[in-house]
Amino acid sequence: MDDLDARLIELFASEPRVGVLEASRRLGVARGTVQARLDRLAATGVVTGWGPDLSPEALGYPVTAFLTLEIRQDTAGGGGHEAVGAHLARIPEVLEAHTITGAGDLWVRVVARSNTDLQRVIDQVLSDVAIVRSSTVIALATQVGYRVLPLARQAGRPGQADAS
Repeated sequence: MDDLDARLIELFASEPRVGVLEASRRLGVARGTVQARLDRLAATGVVTGWGPDLSPEALGYPVTAFLTLEIRQDTAGGGGHEAVGAHLARIPEVLEAHTITGAGDLWVRVVARSNTDLQRVIDQVLSDVAIVRSSTVIALATQVGYRVLPLARQAGRPGQADAS
């Protein structure tokens, strides 16, 4: 990653509908350079998608909660991270799930239509027999939303800390 990659990512993140030709004009580089950079960023996994960012709140899911799950460690009993992950992936309200260290085995971010609906989502998560215990924390407000652009800026300037 260099500064041009970072500026290219920032441009497409702020204006996803900007075309390659317009991006080349704004960045002062050839159209082929922009296309080659975008292709390389996608091929190396830096850019993971071009779809729209969606708001769970606007879709009718204003409640966000974080579940810490403890799972059976024996795979004979239907446990294991992969099996539970597959179960979680079938629940639309599960936005992400991560294997973690410390207290618990999996961290899961879920959304719900209300606090009452959250109970339904939790019950659905806990319907897998491999989950032996859970704890839930409800988010009250988002102080810093999911973001990656500051990392791209910093990665584009190796050896420099990002001041933003």
